[in-house]
Amino acid sequence: MEYLPILIFLGLAIALGLILILAAVIVAVKNPDPEKVSAYECGFDPFDDSRMRFDVRYYLVAILFIIFDLEIAFLFPWATAFQDIGLLGFWSMIVFLGVLTVGFAYEWKKGALEWD
Repeated sequence: MEYLPILIFLGLAIALGLILILAAVIVAVKNPDPEKVSAYECGFDPFDDSRMRFDVRYYLVAILFIIFDLEIAFLFPWATAFQDIGLLGFWSMIVFLGVLTVGFAYEWKKGALEWD
């Protein structure tokens, strides 16, 4: 009886997985457009030389993602436990946000926020 919720959860997960697989088989396009199913990565043609150089904007966008993703990932737990962390936790987060601000200023100076 103690394992009944786990078994119910497992059964629902398996059922949902099967329903989604069957829905994909039923709803899937049978005659796909070659342009839509072609490989796409980083905005470049995937059939070129694998040693080609990437545009620096790709890396700038990746850095922007890391900046904002890390900020959100660390700010929510910090804000939740704000009353319990004391001054050390507060100043640690201020240093962390300062480092992210420096990274954001670098991105801004390099023009990563200007979309062509």
